[in-house]
Amino acid sequence: MKLAGKVAIVTGATQGLGHDVARGLVAQGARVVIAGIDPAAGQAVADALGDMARYVGTDIEDDAQIAQCIAATLAHFGQLDLLVNNACVYDDAGIASTRAQWLHTLNVNLVSAAIFAQQAAAVMPRGGVIVNLGSVGGKFGSAARATYPASKAGMLQLTRNLAVALAPQGIRCVSVSPAWTWSPALAGMSGGSIERADAVGAHVHPLGRVGRGEEVAAAVAFACSSEASWITGVDLPVDGGFSCLGPDQGRSPRAWFEATP
Repeated sequence: MKLAGKVAIVTGATQGLGHDVARGLVAQGARVVIAGIDPAAGQAVADALGDMARYVGTDIEDDAQIAQCIAATLAHFGQLDLLVNNACVYDDAGIASTRAQWLHTLNVNLVSAAIFAQQAAAVMPRGGVIVNLGSVGGKFGSAARATYPASKAGMLQLTRNLAVALAPQGIRCVSVSPAWTWSPALAGMSGGSIERADAVGAHVHPLGRVGRGEEVAAAVAFACSSEASWITGVDLPVDGGFSCLGPDQGRSPRAWFEATP
């Protein structure tokens, strides 16, 4: 129980990866506030996790609601030790994205995370931890995307800035960057087949499959724990080897010449 006695807020925890992270933190002994904008889904997640969790409706684009979420956490659990900035949107038309799409994506994925961190850090004790969910998408170029990877690249830089700014308060900040991870999005693309997702994902992940939410959650729990007490300002890639491949996908020039007529 690495996180016994700790209290966390996880944004966007009503479904998908955020749900997995919240469940993983509870499994390690933390009490968790499920922050999100879907009351039915949020309450269902909290109910499933029992007394260790509480749903607090929160629109992270609204500074006042962020403050209310933190206040509700303090009122119910008496403290706030951990913040996981997970909530995000995918509103991306590549270089054809409109100004509205750019502003919406950056506001949700990056600016809201920064404001949540700002307000949370003001009440965290020494030993507090902020974990920002990054992505391999924020590390490499993409012809079909623009707003989402830009927001995730910003999250990696925000992590470094927060780590330096908050170190005097004894607060650490780390990012965790998954590659393709089984989620509602991948389920939609694969027709609900995790086997198909693994088969397609094997082409770009050396470990031969897509990730699982519980694997990302385990990395987040580690980053939040005292076992990571000397780690701050860095990114933890949880990507099955995705980020160690270059454009040649780990194959030699000979292999490419032999495979190309």
